[in-house]
Amino acid sequence: MNFNKKNYSNKLLLELYTQLLTPRLVEQKMLMLLRKGTISKWFSGIGQEAVSVGAAMALKDDEFILPAHRNLGMFTARKIPLKRLFAQFFGKKEGFTSGRDRSFHFGSLAHHMVGMISHLGPQLTVANGVALGEQLQKDNKVVLTVTGEGGTSEGDFHEALNVAAVWNLPVIFLLENNGYSISTPTSEQFKIKSFYEKGPAYGITTHKIDGNNILEVYDTIRKVAASIRRSPKPVLIEAVTFRMRGHEESSGTDYVPKNLFEQWAKKDPLENFERYLLKEKVLTTKIVESLYQNIEEEVEEAIEESLAYADPIPDNESSSVYAPFEKDLVVPTGETKELRYIDAIREGLRQNLKKHDQLVLMGQDIAEYGGVFKATEGLVAEFGKDRVRNTPLCESAIIGAGLGLAIKGCKSVIEIQFSDFVTCGFNQVVNNLAKSYYRWGQPSDVVIRMPSGAGMSAGPFHSQSTEAWFFHTPGLKIVYPSSPQLAKGLLSAAIDDPNPVLYFEHKKLYRSLKEEVPVADYQIEIGKAASVRSGEELTVITYGMGVHWAKDSCEKENIDAEIIDLQTLLPWDKEAVKEAVIKTGKALLLTEDTLTGSIMAEIAAYIGENLFEHLDAPVMRVGSLDTPIPFAKSLEDDFLPIQRFSEKLHILADY
Repeated sequence: MNFNKKNYSNKLLLELYTQLLTPRLVEQKMLMLLRKGTISKWFSGIGQEAVSVGAAMALKDDEFILPAHRNLGMFTARKIPLKRLFAQFFGKKEGFTSGRDRSFHFGSLAHHMVGMISHLGPQLTVANGVALGEQLQKDNKVVLTVTGEGGTSEGDFHEALNVAAVWNLPVIFLLENNGYSISTPTSEQFKIKSFYEKGPAYGITTHKIDGNNILEVYDTIRKVAASIRRSPKPVLIEAVTFRMRGHEESSGTDYVPKNLFEQWAKKDPLENFERYLLKEKVLTTKIVESLYQNIEEEVEEAIEESLAYADPIPDNESSSVYAPFEKDLVVPTGETKELRYIDAIREGLRQNLKKHDQLVLMGQDIAEYGGVFKATEGLVAEFGKDRVRNTPLCESAIIGAGLGLAIKGCKSVIEIQFSDFVTCGFNQVVNNLAKSYYRWGQPSDVVIRMPSGAGMSAGPFHSQSTEAWFFHTPGLKIVYPSSPQLAKGLLSAAIDDPNPVLYFEHKKLYRSLKEEVPVADYQIEIGKAASVRSGEELTVITYGMGVHWAKDSCEKENIDAEIIDLQTLLPWDKEAVKEAVIKTGKALLLTEDTLTGSIMAEIAAYIGENLFEHLDAPVMRVGSLDTPIPFAKSLEDDFLPIQRFSEKLHILADY
């Protein structure tokens, strides 16, 4: 291994060695604790420390790093206190996730570190969002994110590199090519010989380096970082290294040819750098012995202190799902103006762009074109393309970028062209946005606009009711306005809220519904339902387009029904439902969604379990057919529940 210290000071070389030694000694202790059963799992980075340490040392301390699960050296190089790091590994309350997540699945804004989730690709797109925030705030900083060669097969890798290139984001994509993704060798992972071939396809400069040579890693990343601080653009760096232990300890290494271990043992990053520094007289055997002893003592002391911490005691864990948010609502008063549903959404976006100077809108075709439904028409002329941003066709990358923006203190509203397409970003919504605050206290200040619903003969991929897909996921909030006034007020409340909010808007209401809407900014409280029609005969519980079907049917069928518009689907208003059901003794739940597994199934179960003694009839439900949404109008009319709802009204009323 050829080292070139150039004109680096002995002080820096000694610090690089110390930081290289630290994770090695920590890992050796962790492997002992694993064998004792003190910890349940460990992902070893032995043999790869030069990548982590060289990269972390090459950046400024206030530049964000998004590491993977074999980058212990990045955490230790950022001087995260060892006792808190061990508390995290041991699942203690004093760890970064208070025992709610394991190993490196955490972040620390104080150390400018954002840990991964188990899905390998998402942090690459989050890095883009952090970098975009740096650009918008004109901070002239670099963001570095890590993936392994296996993670490059995921769609997020492609999406992240493409977005970063299109937007000229200052991101270093550091690829640790260690030969194996669990047991799958690179020859079965991709056809290319090196990622040096792939970067140019995205318009990205690419470097290939010896990942076991800490000076080469440090020097390359230091130079790249300096360059892209001056002229922002993404860079891909492939660090060739080797995993000297299994993917995690229980997986073993039997699938790896023994001669590879012999070859790479000769390239051990710590041993080789130590020999070089001894030769250059930067180190002496006495200094080496002293460093070993001091670090080992520090590790032992931190472990003992961390193990002495009590195990976390459950304490109303559900209260930790959402970031706390208290704000006096601005009530809808004053001058009004007649607006269509779509116009109310646009006005809500415009007023919030003025109110929040860190708010960014993102989505396909939302800038000059104004979005396919024209919800953002005219906004780019008023606020510019930095804040009203066309995106490539990549839902996962943009939702991940929304989380990255939140980490930088920005807000974002993301338009999914049709809510059906959110499946392409599903992982980001349910595993990244929804769990971020619960895991390590980072709010996901993201609103996702979801044009939804049937009735327009758009077929099975542009008409689905997708809200129930997310209703099961703690950490999300879901709102569904049924009127222009609600549309503007709930949108403003969702943008103010630091938690991730899915904002459903029914496409058929865009231009078919208008009413007087307050001109000034105001909010409708998230989590509260409303009675939109008073009645004594029975209670109808619904939301979205169902509110209008229920009103029309009750008038037409002369049914004296109390109609509750949920408005917020998660968390839904149990008290309002309880009060209305007790009032009439009968409950009919209406949804546009397919009946099986709908949100109304949960509400029906709640009523049956908690309000049984107040019921004068069985709880009844009406929804769309349990089929995909058909295209032809006659089939779609049959699919939707309007006629069946009218029939069920009479059945319940006569019970």
